[in-house]
Amino acid sequence: MIDLQDLRKQPSVYQDAADKKNIKVDIKAFLKIDEYRRELQKMTDDMRARQNSASKRIPGLKGKEKEEALKEMKELSEELKHRLNELQQTEETWMQLQLMLPSLPHPRVPVGKDEKGNVEVKKWGDPKKLLKVKEPKDHVALGEALDIIDIPRGVKLAGARSYFLKGDGARLHRAVLQLALDHLGKKGWIHFTPPYMANWECLMGTGFFPGAEEQTYAVGAQEKRGEKIVPDDFYMIGTSEVSVCSYHKDEVLKENDLPKRYAGFSPCFRRESGTYGKDTKGLYRIHQFDKVEQVVLCPANTDIALDLFEEIRTNAEEVLQLLGLPYRVLDICTGDMGKGKVYMQDIETWMPSRNSYGETHSCSYLGDFQARRLNIKYETSDGKKLFVHTLNNTCIASPRILIPLLEMNQNEDGSITIPEALRPYMGGQERIG
Repeated sequence: MIDLQDLRKQPSVYQDAADKKNIKVDIKAFLKIDEYRRELQKMTDDMRARQNSASKRIPGLKGKEKEEALKEMKELSEELKHRLNELQQTEETWMQLQLMLPSLPHPRVPVGKDEKGNVEVKKWGDPKKLLKVKEPKDHVALGEALDIIDIPRGVKLAGARSYFLKGDGARLHRAVLQLALDHLGKKGWIHFTPPYMANWECLMGTGFFPGAEEQTYAVGAQEKRGEKIVPDDFYMIGTSEVSVCSYHKDEVLKENDLPKRYAGFSPCFRRESGTYGKDTKGLYRIHQFDKVEQVVLCPANTDIALDLFEEIRTNAEEVLQLLGLPYRVLDICTGDMGKGKVYMQDIETWMPSRNSYGETHSCSYLGDFQARRLNIKYETSDGKKLFVHTLNNTCIASPRILIPLLEMNQNEDGSITIPEALRPYMGGQERIG
């Protein structure tokens, strides 16, 4: 959600933001409903006041005067019932539209229609110098030859985009995740193992609903009542951001306790609906993976938030540098960043099998967008209560990161050199062969 007072002051600015983010919402239409809702609210409040006044006055009346007062009371009661029903329907529409309103992008965000408008701002590592072989194999061929990845049996059990990691593949997967957790732990980040399921309010609160229902696994069967789909009570999370960001839902924190730096570690589940035929080979686009997610709650100060943005993106970069994987950083444009994002960057890591960079990390600043939905506030030193600002970033996600890790570290004999940073987590092992 956004600050409606600010929206009322500058509706054209928000319409421009929606247009640039490719969000189909009519700000003027919303403001008309918003105004009518407030009129209905005032009308029903006035009618209730009249009803209460009449209830106190009628017992003292007699005869015809009392009959007329009772008749007026009945008519008022029927009119109030009608108006309350109208108010309820108006509020439902008002809320549905409000959930689609965008936050305003930061001035540094490039304007663009889609991912083609993203702008490269940084590179690290030279793929040509770091790659040891002339004709690299892809991670599937390497994994199958070394018996550490088995996709056919995964598909046999759980359908397309499923897989097994086995032996040193499973160990490498866990080693990468533990490296990221330890890297954050040394910096004082609080580790979380959160619930892997969350209710509708948490997914709405973090901005995934409405919009990502088709990508989300519901626990149990959805129920259809007329034309309306009634959501299930719980959903499998697609990122621990959902659970960890909702940790302080409906709470008021102390300003001195901010920022909160949380590292959520969880499996993640995504349907990948609408991606038929896209990235179907290998471990790039799959239904289940594990991720270490950074979540930050900070004061309502954009300068402080952007400093923290640099911090969490740098944490992810440092892990990639420990792994020796070349990458680039992109400023994400307006048309590719989603309604809640104020500023966003992606990190793409070089993948020889794609002969290009592939997205492995996403870093986002959302202002008070999530905090308003989740009702997370903090109390300032002078007693004011403000909504916190939130940020999140992928520190590492596996097995997608295994694509560049295996392909960039392959040797001519088909073995894989384990990066030095991972060897302590692999019992000192230097190669997978």
